[in-house]
Amino acid sequence: TGMDPAVVRMARRISPGAGPTPESVADALAVEEPLEIRLDGAPLAVTMRTPGDDVALAAGFLHAEGLLASRDDLASIRQAGENAVEVVRAAGHRQPPAPAARPFAVSSACGVCGRATLEALRLTAPTLTSRLAVAASRLQEAAAGLRAVQPGFRRTGGMHAAALWSGGGDLRAAGEDVGRHNAVDKVVGTMLLAGRLPQGDAFLIVSGRAGYEIVQKAVMAGIPIVGALSAPTSLAVETARVFGVTLAGFIRDGRLTVYTHPDRILP
Repeated sequence: TGMDPAVVRMARRISPGAGPTPESVADALAVEEPLEIRLDGAPLAVTMRTPGDDVALAAGFLHAEGLLASRDDLASIRQAGENAVEVVRAAGHRQPPAPAARPFAVSSACGVCGRATLEALRLTAPTLTSRLAVAASRLQEAAAGLRAVQPGFRRTGGMHAAALWSGGGDLRAAGEDVGRHNAVDKVVGTMLLAGRLPQGDAFLIVSGRAGYEIVQKAVMAGIPIVGALSAPTSLAVETARVFGVTLAGFIRDGRLTVYTHPDRILP
């Protein structure tokens, strides 16, 4: 959207040994604002996000929810003011959202909060059978390179990132947001709008931990390898195991831990 993802506020910095008077500083904060996603003329969801790439975010969100399968499903998608995106599906591709999902709210801390279960995911997502294999060193290089696609984090220290890389190590898309799941939606949405889903020959790297919603979005996008700089959760590991995703965590300091389907990671 071109909006600045950071805002500067004055703060008081207290440092040990700096004397009794706090230092007044200008501090950059990550912006967190609501985005309303409207589908086929009706409000569908409100998600807390960092402004920027809102159209891609909406596309990725709807894809993860099973409401958009490809670029062909879209009649139009556009920014409607600073905090709304309007999506109209092609007439032949419309299906109503599940009643329980209309409307629903999403915080910046969670993705599918209480909505999707493994059983629901099985209804819309096949098990991934991609034969992609990448060297562990390539995952480590991509994880180390994540900071280069995090200008918002460099300014604020308060944003997550996701980046999609080809098996050969080329960056395909990157997203930043206060919500790690939003960052993934921005990446997947970018690929959907370009008509490039599924991504069976690519791997996803995310900052922070890998929760269930990260793996769920990767499954829906056909991404066979997900790596995180921090830990996965138990449900993320179980979801990755069931749906054929290779899940790696703690990718840092020249090491990584592979939790599921390790054959795709070469020594």
